[in-house]
Amino acid sequence: MASAAAQPAVIRIAAAIIVNAAGEILLVRKAGTAAFMQPGGKIEAGEAPIDALARELREELGFDLGREEIAYLGCRYAEAANEPDAVVEAELFHIRSDGPFTPAAEIAESAWVDPAAPIDLVLAPLTRGHVLGLARSLAS
Repeated sequence: MASAAAQPAVIRIAAAIIVNAAGEILLVRKAGTAAFMQPGGKIEAGEAPIDALARELREELGFDLGREEIAYLGCRYAEAANEPDAVVEAELFHIRSDGPFTPAAEIAESAWVDPAAPIDLVLAPLTRGHVLGLARSLAS
């Protein structure tokens, strides 16, 4: 009798599509990784996605989130960028802000990119497959 294939681990995250006045989106790269992605991180047990996002933005970018600045965009799934055999379940939020954003904690680098132009960076699957399209629709 054949055994069922193992299901990938699901990692619940909250992530922000942060758009500046020029229509660019903020991407970050964690230390020791190659892929750029949206700021955000894992949702802890019992934590609401918006609270996880506020905590992660404060820890990783020194940014305090005002709830009036944010819009919920829904949940998307994609292959995890940094954890093999895992899928991210991403609660996505839209924020309009120019910052300031100061990379801290595990963030090694940040970049503002035009979601409608070619991007010469390694992108996480969620960013490439969902976020760029969402960001382009937010700009129109």
